[in-house]
Amino acid sequence: MKRLKELPLTETTYYILLALLEPGHGYLIMEKVYEMSQGDVKIAAGTMYGAIENLLKQKWIASVPSDDKRRKVYQTTAKGREILSSEMNRLEKLLWVAKKMDCKGEE
Repeated sequence: MKRLKELPLTETTYYILLALLEPGHGYLIMEKVYEMSQGDVKIAAGTMYGAIENLLKQKWIASVPSDDKRRKVYQTTAKGREILSSEMNRLEKLLWVAKKMDCKGEE
């Protein structure tokens, strides 16, 4: 399988694409990322909105209709899911190679 030039993804991008598999607004995305990463990744508001703008330009996420007119809601697009799937495959391969090499750091 050919590796995509967009890979590897940053942790922030990876988690945002995952969080937006279901529609969500900025603050909800930040909460979901924090929860999914078990507190390892905390996205600041400025970072969040810069990332959203970038992901919109790349067409990895799109604005979707919302009942709440005060908040913009986004969702991962088919292209975003493709990128996310490719990144998951890349990470699985890295993990498989590491396990095969038994590189747990034990001596």
